[in-house]
Amino acid sequence: MKDSLLHIIENIPEGYSTVQFEDKKYGLTKTTFTNGKSYKIYAEELQGNDFISLNYYLTTTSELLKPCEMPEDKVTRFLMEMESL
Repeated sequence: MKDSLLHIIENIPEGYSTVQFEDKKYGLTKTTFTNGKSYKIYAEELQGNDFISLNYYLTTTSELLKPCEMPEDKVTRFLMEMESL
C-alpha cells in the first residue's frame, strides 16, 4: 500500500488545490521538501471543520507515513479516495 500512497502523493499538484472526499470539498496544500524526500499535506474541509494532516518521508530503507494527531486509516482513506476538482 505504501507504494500506491507515494504515487498518489507525488501526483498531487504542488501548492494549493481543491479536492472532493465523501461528497465534501477540501482545500489541500502540498509542500515538498528535500528534493522529494519528504512531503507535508494539509487539507481542510471548505464548509465544515474536518481536516487531514500528514507528513510522508522517504528514507534510504523505507517510506514512513506520519499522520498528525489522527488515525492512520483516516489519512490513508482520504488519500486513496479523494478526487481532484
